[in-house]
Amino acid sequence: MYAVVKTGSKQFRVSQGDKLKVESLSAEAGEEVSLTEVLMLGNGESFTVGAPTVANASVSARVLSHGRGPKVKIVKFRRRKHHRKQAGHRQNFTELEITAINAG
Repeated sequence: MYAVVKTGSKQFRVSQGDKLKVESLSAEAGEEVSLTEVLMLGNGESFTVGAPTVANASVSARVLSHGRGPKVKIVKFRRRKHHRKQAGHRQNFTELEITAINAG
């Protein structure tokens, strides 16, 4: 069984036992979280598509850790103008392990 969930303005296709990195959640490591925005449920050949979400469906996950992604470099450069500007950004993330998919 698999589900398509929305969290942090991104969509992920998950099944039980999967590990994924999502945008930062306000939960401590080891806590259980419930992802309630389930857009689609699938089981083999059959699937259920929500409008926009599947009613009473949720995905349970355990928070494994929090971290920061790789540095993304931003460079702004104007030729012949003696202008160069650099910046960097590291996005925070939360690593989740999917424990159960509840069809509702």
